[in-house]
Amino acid sequence: MIRQVEIVEVGARDGLQNEPEILPTDTKIALIERAVAAGVRRIETASFVNPRRVPQMADAEAVMAALPDQPGVTWIGLVLNQRGAERALATRCHELGAVAVASDTFGIRNQGQTSQDSVAEAAQIVAMARSAGKSAQVTISAAFGCPFEGEVDPDRVVEMAEVLAASDPREIALADTIGVAVPSQVKDLIARVRAAVGSIPVRAHFHNTRNTGLANAWAACEAGVATLDSSLGGLGGCPFAPRATGNIPTEDLGYLLARSGVATGLDLDRLIEAGQWLTGTMGRPLPAMVSRAGNFPPSPVASDTSGALS
Repeated sequence: MIRQVEIVEVGARDGLQNEPEILPTDTKIALIERAVAAGVRRIETASFVNPRRVPQMADAEAVMAALPDQPGVTWIGLVLNQRGAERALATRCHELGAVAVASDTFGIRNQGQTSQDSVAEAAQIVAMARSAGKSAQVTISAAFGCPFEGEVDPDRVVEMAEVLAASDPREIALADTIGVAVPSQVKDLIARVRAAVGSIPVRAHFHNTRNTGLANAWAACEAGVATLDSSLGGLGGCPFAPRATGNIPTEDLGYLLARSGVATGLDLDRLIEAGQWLTGTMGRPLPAMVSRAGNFPPSPVASDTSGALS
């Protein structure tokens, strides 16, 4: 069982990309700054994709230019092809996040590539990042199920991971893009992938579409994963995956891990404040539960009811 977990905040990219209302660049920067203030040290800040397909990410370069100087914090840019990688490498991006897709239908709809083509493209993106002195990681999307093809063969995912490992990325992530996985499935696939990729770390990315996201995150920790993605407020969803709802909430994940004795380096009270701020900014209740219920035990300030009954 892992006793220290790194949380990668994906709210500014995966959290916002499916929102119909375009948020100002300043609001995205404020979201990122609040995550950093809570202790997050790796943040997915933007995706360098076709703005006609994902209008929310049209200001990717502007977001990167406006980011504060934060020593020790890694800015991650998601890229789906070499053109996107070139755009990201021209900014202050520290790390490229490439995507390979475990099914042909979703790959074609999401990024215009078959599964096999996406693996080859991801390997090229890793090579481009390394040539530029940057790091790169690869996420295997729809690793636990496809919205169009249904079940995804675990053998296919393991094979993809093995091929991608040859490009020597920083890590390989398994993404439950549409939130269909269950803990037993998570443990089995992570064990197989870890055995296939040798020393390359495995990251995990879960959506909470069917309310199994946090259980899957815990199963991933039990299976030896030391890095998990999450999104403040539980925002998120893929524009090209029907009925794909949000990521697991960062504040809920932080609470689960902290109360279980797993260190994250995050300040949960500040995460809760950030989640409450995001709720107000979005103008609607968000899926996260801990930012509504509060921390436990409550802080002295939050629990001070002196005078309330006098």
